[in-house]
Amino acid sequence: MAAPFPIAYLDGTFVPLQDARVSPLDRAFLYADSVYEVMPVYGGRVFRFREHFDRLDRSLGELRMRPVYSREQWAKICDGLIERNGGGDMYLYVQVTRGAEHGRNHAPLPDIERTVFAFASPLPPVTRERMEHGVAAVTAEDTRWSRCDIKSTALLANVMLKQLAVDANATETILLRDGMMMEGASTTVHVVVGGEIRTPPKSHSILPGTTRDVVSELATRERIPFRSTSVTNAQLRAADEIFIAAATIGTLAVTRLDDKPVGAGVPGPIWKRIHAAYESYKRELAATPAY
Repeated sequence: MAAPFPIAYLDGTFVPLQDARVSPLDRAFLYADSVYEVMPVYGGRVFRFREHFDRLDRSLGELRMRPVYSREQWAKICDGLIERNGGGDMYLYVQVTRGAEHGRNHAPLPDIERTVFAFASPLPPVTRERMEHGVAAVTAEDTRWSRCDIKSTALLANVMLKQLAVDANATETILLRDGMMMEGASTTVHVVVGGEIRTPPKSHSILPGTTRDVVSELATRERIPFRSTSVTNAQLRAADEIFIAAATIGTLAVTRLDDKPVGAGVPGPIWKRIHAAYESYKRELAATPAY
């Protein structure tokens, strides 16, 4: 993993990341009482800025916190991080916590000053081998809490589930709940059945993925059938194609699942069309205003 870029943002000030300090009494540290967003930047332009901050505000609202900044203020923070860290391609991480109070208090929820932190980091490289051969995934029972639609920093279950993939020399863990496919430990999962892309409907059990929405829009453009519908464990394992999607990777074909080939065992034609459309869409947006 590449080291983050040197300049961060903390509570109104751009600071060297190594000098950023947050109180140990911050409720994010004590309770994971905070939310976050990760958004890619291509050519110095935030990708899907509005959609990411719409989701951030939704997550805040679900935790009974008001939005901390306007869109204009967020845009200045994003631009400041991009410019101070050299521009080009990167990703931004933004976190808002309920703040620090003097003591440890479960409830009532305190009305205190929020902590706002953000930093920039290089995008993880997507190798030629992954593009040509796809990646492996494993499956596991979904052990996360019941409000996965909130992009909370309470990610311990995700971390442990992701480690299962690492242990198996795979890239992602695909989560199953009551015999139904949910999503990946850090990605949205799509299956292809008979030329149709399918992904589970939005609910409290999955994160409303911004990249998932891009895939849906691109499928419409490409006239590829797309359906938001339940996917069973059996349908997952019998799929012609599987691919995962996330802000920092775009889309990747899954060609092995639990050490068995998916379809023909190579990236399939539907994924190839979506991947090409995604790359074209990135170039298209580069010529338009980000905000």
